[in-house]
Amino acid sequence: VEDHWIQTELGDATYLDTEPWRGEALLTYLRKMVFWADVAIEPADLAVLSLLGPRLADDGVLGLLGLGSLPAENTAAPLADGGFVRRMSGPGIELDLVVPRSQAAGWLDRLTAAGVRRAGVWAYEAHRVVGLRPRLGVDTDERTIPHEVGWIGSAVHLDKGCYRGQETVARVHNLGKPPRMLVLLHLDGSTDRPAPGDPVLAGARAVGRLGTVVDHVDLGPVALALLKRGLPADTALTTGGENQVPAVIDADSLPAADITGAGRLAVERLRGGAR
Repeated sequence: VEDHWIQTELGDATYLDTEPWRGEALLTYLRKMVFWADVAIEPADLAVLSLLGPRLADDGVLGLLGLGSLPAENTAAPLADGGFVRRMSGPGIELDLVVPRSQAAGWLDRLTAAGVRRAGVWAYEAHRVVGLRPRLGVDTDERTIPHEVGWIGSAVHLDKGCYRGQETVARVHNLGKPPRMLVLLHLDGSTDRPAPGDPVLAGARAVGRLGTVVDHVDLGPVALALLKRGLPADTALTTGGENQVPAVIDADSLPAADITGAGRLAVERLRGGAR
């Protein structure tokens, strides 16, 4: 995986929201891909304010946003003074307020006056981690393929092309299984926190890499990790640098049982002599 973004369609414009360190490279690449279409690709000086919780459906908050009701999941609505509000998918209510950066401070003040409580980015990161939502470059590495991190369907379309890596995506989907899986780890909180990129060990054997590490208000220290696929949930794990930190896989975060792809079924039928 080289790039990942949140894409929002609004009127005649398409907005791509990606990691800051990938913005310039993605902009350069997309400009090279303009052939026949009448399209302009430009950076947008926008800030993202993420809003979480059931009170976002209150009349006071909706009125401030100029909405009569919550948008449907994965849709967006324009804001009167520029920018837009989009609703993210998932349990609960999550909205992104995407506004001109010069207006961000004013929006924070108005939201606070409407009863929305401010929280730091650590609170959002904890919400993201327990939702198994990886970040490019933190929870992924140079070997990550979309199947490992749950981006098939939501970020990669199997019926569209062409794009770099399409052959690998199709081959794994139809014939094989991804070599790793994204899981939630519970960490021992009695020692120093490990860091993203630290190896995850089963005994002396490396079985994966650590991603985002956060402290959750209910679950304590948790982390995302890419582990060898098929690793049992009760495997004793450690991670960290000089001070090894015990870790336990959250069994509920394990991916669903593998479904044999259509290509593999066809191969098995041929090998078995079926027609």
